Amino acid sequence: MVDLSVDLAGITLKNPLILASGIMGVSASSLKYVEENGAGAVTLKSIGPKDREGHHNPTVFAWGEGVANSVGLSNPGVEVALAMIKESMDRLSVPLIVSIFADKAENFVRVADKIMPLKPLVIEVNLSCPNTEDEFGKMFSLDLGAAERVVSMVRTVCDRSTKIFAKLTPEATDFTTIGKAVENAGADGITAINTVLSSIIDPYMGCPILNNKIGGISGRAIKPVGIEAVYNLYKTVKVPIIGTGGITTGEDAIEYIMAGATALGVGSAIYYRGIDVFQKIAKEMKDFMEKMGYKTITEMRGMAHRS
Repeated sequence: MVDLSVDLAGITLKNPLILASGIMGVSASSLKYVEENGAGAVTLKSIGPKDREGHHNPTVFAWGEGVANSVGLSNPGVEVALAMIKESMDRLSVPLIVSIFADKAENFVRVADKIMPLKPLVIEVNLSCPNTEDEFGKMFSLDLGAAERVVSMVRTVCDRSTKIFAKLTPEATDFTTIGKAVENAGADGITAINTVLSSIIDPYMGCPILNNKIGGISGRAIKPVGIEAVYNLYKTVKVPIIGTGGITTGEDAIEYIMAGATALGVGSAIYYRGIDVFQKIAKEMKDFMEKMGYKTITEMRGMAHRS
């Protein structure tokens, strides 16, 4: 019998499919709905130190190979979000990953410190939002020192029972070096990748479609970028990797696992295949594994490095 369960930094997931941050992670009811449709874990939309309206519409545009967005980290702020986080933890049967962001290292610490009394299983430190550079400056994950400092400071206010995952961008020229740096700073795992900077222009209007002009692309268009990032990280770090970017089918998921991912973030695929995409991908993974004679995810993890 095929077993899809995985151990993610000491946390058991019934399957490796995780709702990625930003898609349906805005309320306890939406997270529960995702759980009921087969996700092995769920991630909150990123929470910051204070409320943010985000960018003005249009902020999301679906095109043939992916979804462009420049939502701009809209969120109610950590003080307001605490009640929703607690409600989510109470209602969910699968692990909850709390994603956080901030404009400077000290504010990452502030957000994490506010959340810690709830004893979250995982805090994902979002070092790589690609569409707020005009307000926040360069992404933390483009700067080795900044990324290392943020993770180290957040680690100091988190109990060891709370796992810290650093979410990185593939756009850093020294991506794997930064991955190793955040591991050394205390990260229990790495999420790779975030959306990739992009712009889409309406040729009839002669202007960018997104109000913010630029945004992040997710979906199938970035799958090879995500796989390459995971492949190289796996050779560099010892901590588990959540691979994300374009996972839409069971075979997409298998590719990421063979590149070295332990778990898999799924987001844009909900738009293309429906909310039950987690069940669909899990079934496709099982069918593939049965056909190929694999019994566990561990058998396949990192296989691409053995060829």
